[in-house]
Amino acid sequence: MKTLYDVQQFLKGFGIIIYMGKRLYDIEMMKIELERIYEAGLMDKLLYLEAELILRREHRLELEYLKKKEGE
Repeated sequence: MKTLYDVQQFLKGFGIIIYMGKRLYDIEMMKIELERIYEAGLMDKLLYLEAELILRREHRLELEYLKKKEGE
């Protein structure tokens, strides 16, 4: 897993499609669903950590983008 799209496709494999209308909310909801899948024992720790890091990075980048957009 390397991108947010990869995480989306992984979740889609479990029948989870997330669209809340705001990218930031989508990322936060993906994090919650990913935790639930991991806690249920349906994915290994390394894959979970990779996906978690991707979501953290995307969350940070989205916050930076929104702050920059707000400042304009």
